[in-house]
Amino acid sequence: MAKRKPDKRRRPLSKEERRLQAIYAKSRREFSAADLQKYTVVEKGIPIERVIKEMERIQKNYKPKKA
Repeated sequence: MAKRKPDKRRRPLSKEERRLQAIYAKSRREFSAADLQKYTVVEKGIPIERVIKEMERIQKNYKPKKA
């Protein structure tokens, strides 16, 4: 793959922007699979059978409006 040529049009980063870049790079390096696991836990929800029963009940009682 060809190397990219440096983009001379880019403005220099401020001190604050460089500091933020360093913080983000460090947090990306330190983020582990264990950290990701915290966000992928399956939470207990409403059983689908109960949702379907409720939808069927609503549909049964639905009366379309006459035009």
